[in-house]
Amino acid sequence: MFFITTAIDYTNGAPHIGHAYEKVLTDVVARYRRLCGEEVYFLTGVDQHGQKVQQTAEKEGIHPATFAKKKTKLFSNLWKKLGLQYDGWAETTDDLHKACVQAILTDLKDRGELYKKAYKGFYSVRQEQFLTDRDRNEAGEFGAEWGEVVEIEEENWYFRLSDHAAWLTEFAANNPDFVIPGFRRNELLGALDRSGEMDLCISRPKERLRWGIEIPFDTDYVTYVWFDALINYISFAGYRAKDGAALPDFTKLWPQPGSTTGRPVHVIGKDILVPAHGIYWPCMLHAMGFSDEQMPTILVHGWWNIRGEKMSKSLGNVVDPDELADKFGVDALRYYLVRDITTGKDSDFDLDRLVMLYNQELANELGNLCNRALNMTARFSGGVVKTGGEITSEELDLQASLATVTADYRAAMNAFDIAEALKAINRHVTHCNAYTERNKPWELGKDPANRSRVETVLAHLAESVAHCAVLLSPVLPEPAERLAAQLKLDQLLSLKLADLKWGVIPDGHETGKPKPVFPKIIIEEIV
Repeated sequence: MFFITTAIDYTNGAPHIGHAYEKVLTDVVARYRRLCGEEVYFLTGVDQHGQKVQQTAEKEGIHPATFAKKKTKLFSNLWKKLGLQYDGWAETTDDLHKACVQAILTDLKDRGELYKKAYKGFYSVRQEQFLTDRDRNEAGEFGAEWGEVVEIEEENWYFRLSDHAAWLTEFAANNPDFVIPGFRRNELLGALDRSGEMDLCISRPKERLRWGIEIPFDTDYVTYVWFDALINYISFAGYRAKDGAALPDFTKLWPQPGSTTGRPVHVIGKDILVPAHGIYWPCMLHAMGFSDEQMPTILVHGWWNIRGEKMSKSLGNVVDPDELADKFGVDALRYYLVRDITTGKDSDFDLDRLVMLYNQELANELGNLCNRALNMTARFSGGVVKTGGEITSEELDLQASLATVTADYRAAMNAFDIAEALKAINRHVTHCNAYTERNKPWELGKDPANRSRVETVLAHLAESVAHCAVLLSPVLPEPAERLAAQLKLDQLLSLKLADLKWGVIPDGHETGKPKPVFPKIIIEEIV
């Protein structure tokens, strides 16, 4: 079983392009693993608790639950529009999640992992966390990234994070697959060197925050939102679930002693690697009794920026994925989000490139290849694919190109490098179009004596389109289905990657009529 999750989205805001990228990236990885024949469970959802949700709801004059439900709808509607195929949905207000969080808190207290103490210090309202002197900038001030900072003195519950610091440092150093890509793991190792040994405040007194999961052994407090939210990765995977709960079998999703289940993969943005996912979460799991083999893999992606600057409401440069999907189409948006960024790194969002990449690589290149293959098969071969003709070095080169590209595609996808996998597909499409231009079947077909040669060329084009449809299906599932339908290959997308061999289209197979699968984006129509 391949278990993959995204960071759950905080319902204090609205979905932005970073949320959409993370979800599409995860959806592509999940679909690819299914293409590889693996059983997959894809979990995503929303984080609905916390001080910011409570404060915003109060300003709007509504209950936090009503506010969170309204915001949750924005996220779920967008994910439906973008075609996400997830298996599990997490909402942190769910009673099943609350029960799991409270059971974990009780267990950690019984293990001596929690204690209560008074503390006076500075608190970031935006980040909902206490700050220390190491969070100050070179001028000795708390930077703008912390938002409003207030001084607070109060008693709270603490998790003995420091007891697990040495273990985490050794584990992160010795397990290259803990955080990927590697340079993000190096960032975590650097943060661990600088972090010192500090414990984590995991409660908030109800006198200033009531919107959270109640501490079961001290009902004057609720659980810190990050401690609550991180647990979704196991609570909605069935951890500590009671009999009859509508949740998956935890032992199938998370590696158990002696099992062959791989590490779960958490897909997150670089801004929440340190400290939440890279420090808090593994230490929490370690305190719960999870072994090194049970620690997740954290896949860290970068940001979409605007001209090198981070998108933010204050700068007015936030990109709305919902509007983009309406203007350019879901297919163009999904393709661009994983085509023009290297997983782990930042990239500049550029509408001109969105249009250019879609029009050039899909509408012009792949769309043209499909149109030529089917139109000329109908025109010169009665709509029937004939594979029995003589094979020349041209065809052997084309077949070799497809084999090489498929191997490159697989290697890139296994490394979570979707952009490189798409470039591999494009290389074969380019090869096919050049092969077509060299052989000119539209001219050969004028002479009946060339019929066998024309049929061979067209069969190779049709076969290539079929393979490209399968390889493209994790990124663009609906266009892949349309390509398969035009080829009249009903079972094409039921194939697994290992079964994708030359000869997908049998001799004598009848194809359909081509229709534009990738209609070109005309700028004048959308301005």
